[in-house]
Amino acid sequence: MDIAFTDRELDVMDVLWERGPSTVAEVQESLVDELAYTTVLTMLRTLEEKGHVAHEEAGRAYRYYPLVERSEAGASAVRRLMRKLFRGSPEMLLTHLVSERGLTKAQLEGMRKLLDERLDREEPR
Repeated sequence: MDIAFTDRELDVMDVLWERGPSTVAEVQESLVDELAYTTVLTMLRTLEEKGHVAHEEAGRAYRYYPLVERSEAGASAVRRLMRKLFRGSPEMLLTHLVSERGLTKAQLEGMRKLLDERLDREEPR
């Protein structure tokens, strides 16, 4: 199942992933952009309806917490990106990444190390 967030929803999720369970006011104050309390509340309720967050009562307020792990959302976003922009080809995605001129030698070597480790875990066919 794909997990899709709007940019604003992703901003809210980032706060919850970083801070852990948070009230609407805590999310609002942690956001880079200034958003109205009611806007943040609406976004949290929408995320809850989508099944991405839940809440628990904390006195008179609710504490919202993520039901989706950051890594799960990231994997879903990469799969969607690969499907839509790279015709479902991991090779095309990797080619694009390593062709990026802004990568340092250390970053490229880090990618190579990850690929080598992944290849070492593969069983021979």
